[in-house]
Amino acid sequence: MTDLLTSLPAPLVSVLTVVVLAVGLWLLLTRTVLGRGFSVPLRTMFRPPETSEYPEKPRPVQPRFHGRHQLNRYTDGLEKCIGCELCAWACPADAIYVQGANNTTEARYSPGERYAEDYQINYNRCILCGLCIEACPTRALTMTHDYEFSADQRHKLVYTKDDLIEPVGADGEATPHTDRQVRERGLNYYGGLAVTPPTLHGGKYKPAAAAPSARAGQVVPSGELPEPGEHPQGPATVGVPTRGRRGRDLDGGDAR
Repeated sequence: MTDLLTSLPAPLVSVLTVVVLAVGLWLLLTRTVLGRGFSVPLRTMFRPPETSEYPEKPRPVQPRFHGRHQLNRYTDGLEKCIGCELCAWACPADAIYVQGANNTTEARYSPGERYAEDYQINYNRCILCGLCIEACPTRALTMTHDYEFSADQRHKLVYTKDDLIEPVGADGEATPHTDRQVRERGLNYYGGLAVTPPTLHGGKYKPAAAAPSARAGQVVPSGELPEPGEHPQGPATVGVPTRGRRGRDLDGGDAR
């Protein structure tokens, strides 16, 4: 074997040596754990460096980046949060606290029956997983691209409702609103398909955008709303009067 190698020309021996070394290096980098670990810095060595001028010019994040939370509003200023506390139940880190309260005739914060009177997120615990926004039924809670919310004290990382709520837009009004104001707008806040009113059976499904005013008139209390400071005289009914089990209408009249 030695005589065979010595008889070969020197250039051919050099080429064979380079080929053997290259094959051995390739097997080392692809077939061994140690080699696969070394392959990462070796690839990075030949790439041009990337310099980011942070914080003057922060790099843009990915579209689905999970950053600081935000409580959203409707265009008229009403809050989307209905105080259902599903986000708090879905949080795996127990970082969300919600205290719901009932809307009243003269103080309405959301289109629903309830709203979030107190809303807190503890970013000392939050892992920014996004399960809370998946559990929200009204898309009231979303996550922004803001990731610069560090603090030098732990209590400053407990964000309250005032820190999370979206500012009122140019076409909206600050809450609370009155039921009279909400009814005059004739908006379908929940969108999607307009479901059959609770007092009717059957019917066809129509897009909510086709007749928002008509749909809003079927789901808000019927009759005259009380004046400011006036106590309601009776229970509010939804839609057209229906008959109860004993043959009486919901407004108290005799159905017979």
